[in-house]
Amino acid sequence: MTSQPLPGFRDFFPEEHASLRSIFSAWREASHRSGFREYEGPELESLELYTEKSGEEIVGQLYHFKDKGDREVALRPELTPTLARMVASRHRNYRKPIKWFSIPRLFRYERPQRGRHREHFQWNCDIVGEKGGVAEAELISTLCLGLSLLGLGPQDVVVKISDRGWWDAFLTHQGIEEGKKGEVLRILDKLEGAPQEEWQKKLGSLAEPVAQALTSKAIQSPGLNEVRQGVADLGYGNWCEVDLRVVRGLAYYTGVVFEVHDRAGKFRAVAGGGRYDHLLKKLGGEDLPATGFGMGDAVLSELLREKKLVRPVAARAEIFVVAETGERSLALQLAGMLRRAGHAVDYDPASGKWAKQLELAEARGARWALLVGREAAQGKLLVKELAARKQGQVSFRQDGGGEISLEWGVGDWAKVVA
Repeated sequence: MTSQPLPGFRDFFPEEHASLRSIFSAWREASHRSGFREYEGPELESLELYTEKSGEEIVGQLYHFKDKGDREVALRPELTPTLARMVASRHRNYRKPIKWFSIPRLFRYERPQRGRHREHFQWNCDIVGEKGGVAEAELISTLCLGLSLLGLGPQDVVVKISDRGWWDAFLTHQGIEEGKKGEVLRILDKLEGAPQEEWQKKLGSLAEPVAQALTSKAIQSPGLNEVRQGVADLGYGNWCEVDLRVVRGLAYYTGVVFEVHDRAGKFRAVAGGGRYDHLLKKLGGEDLPATGFGMGDAVLSELLREKKLVRPVAARAEIFVVAETGERSLALQLAGMLRRAGHAVDYDPASGKWAKQLELAEARGARWALLVGREAAQGKLLVKELAARKQGQVSFRQDGGGEISLEWGVGDWAKVVA
């Protein structure tokens, strides 16, 4: 048996999972503060849901197979098609705009590399039913809030904003047929950082006007102006800059698009999104305007490590019950009672020597040790604050039904049940 996970997949040991949970916590907190509601969909969907959105070429990037009902299915590579299906089924039940978020686990059969795996978690926020640029401003401010809760700021990351509508008009002016615009945008999406000769080779006669457009200071885009004003009003104007090189190569984007990059340019995009007004209708739903973003955990985790901002939320016991062998039953009763009262409580099932139990209590990160010893016969227990090495005594009573109640007395240890 191999000791390694499959290529592109990850094990999360407790300390690593604690770091992942801290990211989830920031994502959820930012979403809730901004008024988004959480939803979830199935990890397995009909293959047709993805080919309808992205074409048959996406099949090579998916984990797909026939299930026992002879249906063509796939592990979800993204959540937007699921969102579209769900909104189509019940959108009349919700006041517009719909503001939803999710943190799904996604799967793509791609070549693993730094910041990209074959599975990852992703923070998705979408707004459905709002045409104005205030929706994009809301999304950008929400993702900036999420990054700030993790310790990142505008000195660390930049939100690059562009406008697919502007590019559409530009390509029309250059004589590019409607059916060929998507191909040009996909080429542009892959050319950032490429040498000039590569631009010339890929774009031909378009290379010069594109270069002039990218360096122009006179770009006019009402969509960009509205989004930038909204972001500034929400307090995140210094996080953002206009960068027309951001085109988001996927064909379904229709308006303002954006990506989050680290300022140093060491990593892939941290997040990306934009307006996709026609996608819901294309997937068989209602013709509702929509915009959203996705932020994966992989690149974000790399950036947090680079900035020394990994701050795991450790799962630890608040109280550790330490017991002499003869008091094991009472110790278990105390642990159960304290857990029902809302406390995180652990104990040593082996009930070894006190010193060993106290060592285990400290290893588990417990703040308090509740010591059940010979004093229990007089209705007394010792309580010890492990880090401060402070110790006191508490009384307990047990009623006729066996229920235990503690009388915590005075001192810092009284705060255990405060």
